[in-house]
Amino acid sequence: MSAAAAMALAARSRPVRLVVFDCDGVLIDSEGIAGRVTAAALSELGWIMTAADCQARFLGMSLADMCGAIAAERRAPLPPGWEPGLAARLAAALGREAVLVPGAAAALAGVAALGLDWRVASNSGMAELAAKFACTGLTALVDGRVWSAETVIARGGRGKPAPDLFLAAAASAGVAPAACVVVEDSLPGVRGAVAAGMTCLGFCPGDEGTALRAAGAVPFHDLAALPALLAEGMTA
Repeated sequence: MSAAAAMALAARSRPVRLVVFDCDGVLIDSEGIAGRVTAAALSELGWIMTAADCQARFLGMSLADMCGAIAAERRAPLPPGWEPGLAARLAAALGREAVLVPGAAAALAGVAALGLDWRVASNSGMAELAAKFACTGLTALVDGRVWSAETVIARGGRGKPAPDLFLAAAASAGVAPAACVVVEDSLPGVRGAVAAGMTCLGFCPGDEGTALRAAGAVPFHDLAALPALLAEGMTA
């Protein structure tokens, strides 16, 4: 358990009432797959990138923001249909290959055992999310709990790093932002959670989480330890 995360949750002024999970990299191990598919699509445009390059460059971004960044970098508009085509390729690959992040199932079960409500808030599109949840067996469990940047943007909002996605998830549960804890692994996600006025736990299983901490998250390293951490914040 991260001592710093436990202390931060215990020091909250309001008890935790809602947990908002990011999807990619927190619940579902999909970022490497997405990087590979995106790298292949970019190579077809003449921009040669590796899967690792794509993952590092676009981690946590919505498809719309990523495509905007690609067009800006190329100094040329993307070909007609390129963005929806990439969305379809991502959904197809993730629907075949996505797996749960180690500890994710235990984290969800533990949050439910604590009696805490929870939501998923993701910059991924709804078709991609549906494919990932189906592949990992989470479809029934997440039904009615998922918020996508695609949905928020359609309502005039913005995806991460704007706070709109997190605020929509909290509103759907009838919980004030100050009573929410967000679990994130990307800088756009952390920045969105902080802007929403929510405590953010930065999931960083492979490093010390220095960048996430600098953005305002409290790092922790083991999803299976999450329920015990959250219990610290339920009696604030």
